Amino acid sequence: MKISTTIFLFLKNMSLNTRFTEVSLSKTFDRIRTLFELDKKSVLDLGCGYGEYLALCGEGSLGITSNQEEVKEAIARGLSVMFGNIEELDQLNLKKSFAVVWANNFFEHLLSPHAFLMNLKPLSKEGSFLILGVPVFPRILSLMHFSKWKGALASNHINFFTKETLCETVERAGWRVLAVRPFFFKNKTLDYVASFFAPHLYVVAHNESTFTYPPKKLMEWKGNSFYSNLLKITQQE
Repeated sequence: MKISTTIFLFLKNMSLNTRFTEVSLSKTFDRIRTLFELDKKSVLDLGCGYGEYLALCGEGSLGITSNQEEVKEAIARGLSVMFGNIEELDQLNLKKSFAVVWANNFFEHLLSPHAFLMNLKPLSKEGSFLILGVPVFPRILSLMHFSKWKGALASNHINFFTKETLCETVERAGWRVLAVRPFFFKNKTLDYVASFFAPHLYVVAHNESTFTYPPKKLMEWKGNSFYSNLLKITQQE
């Protein structure tokens, strides 16, 4: 093996190890993992990257990514990761449900956020947690002039949320929102105040298994094959 190749692989491995270390030391993720017992539950990690979060989740957890290199590296680390387009979850033939669905820095990239949330429902157990980490616009919009708050405007993002619109989007897909927090603090009151200024929020929600579309929406969609899969999920077709 050439020396240059050896050096490249060494530096690449160091970079990957750094990513895993940063997540393992993240106080924010540690609060989430502890509160919702991710290390004891089966977690579906969507947009899992190299498996930085997945490595800290419980038995039976699975990661999905659309990057073949990430799949290869994650499997080499002993993680369960598969290749797939997450916007086509209904075509990935996942035969089990999960106690937690985790997706961080992913929701803002989706072509169809609503369809994504609906397609998660068959993969979620009764009372399963959905945890979405999403960059948002703060209540004080002038903060967007500072680099820490510009994440929501990254060039590869195609969806943009405030705390309120993020919550509404999740609820309109049949998920009961339990919390919208940055998890900066263990104290809920302090964290609630911080949520109005935080550049990144986590929505925690339960699957409402009895969710159905309202009659007005059914009138728009009935008989149109484009919407048939969504209606099947709600048993309205």
